Amino acid sequence: MGFCGVPGAAALGRLGTGDLRARAAEVEKVAHGYAAGREPLPVLELLATVANASAGPDGTYRSRTPAATIRRFHAVARERRALLLLNIQPGRAAPLDEVRALREWLVHPDVGIALDPEWEMGAGEVPGRKYGHTSGRELTRVARYLSGLVAKYDLPEKPLVFHQVAASVVRAESTLRSQPGVALIKSVDGIGSPGLKRGTWRRLVARLPDGVHSGFKLFYEEDAEGSRLMTPKEVLALTPRPEYVMYE
Repeated sequence: MGFCGVPGAAALGRLGTGDLRARAAEVEKVAHGYAAGREPLPVLELLATVANASAGPDGTYRSRTPAATIRRFHAVARERRALLLLNIQPGRAAPLDEVRALREWLVHPDVGIALDPEWEMGAGEVPGRKYGHTSGRELTRVARYLSGLVAKYDLPEKPLVFHQVAASVVRAESTLRSQPGVALIKSVDGIGSPGLKRGTWRRLVARLPDGVHSGFKLFYEEDAEGSRLMTPKEVLALTPRPEYVMYE
């Protein structure tokens, strides 16, 4: 169970404001509500690549979080025995290139990847104007790269989360293939009331590929506008039971 965000951007998640150590302690507290007899693993999901509305000097419509920030988050994650997930909103950059750029962190046993393909744009597309998309084959290529690192450095299983807000965001999902040493997690995104979120959940997990685990995303502010936030008990009652829950 985790929080996401990037320092200085409150709109992008819980980790965007306040003292990082205090936020990490809050993650642990909330995680215990999801334990259900298991030992919870706190997660800090840091936006390592952030999609932008402007092209930037290289025309990729993305910016990279400074190494010093990633280093600080990793240090706090280690202090709290938590997992650091590096979230990628690629803009027009190639997702695998963004993953490779994070190699110095990915060789650590407590660092994984989260992809946000609604922010993966094609030629002529601008982040925020429409949903982007990825494919099962592209996710497999990223998983294969992570699998190679796991084998080369004798690492424990490494998570690869992909957030999905609509069916169109992951195309040809049936072509997604599990890779040795990589835990694939499909995190169902989407804002709304508990009823709306359950409907999105049912649509997006109806044909969950073999070997893919399920995850669920909640929004502290947006989900509560005109409604209320789902409780841990309600989230754990979803079928299949989510194995990763993330709050933004």
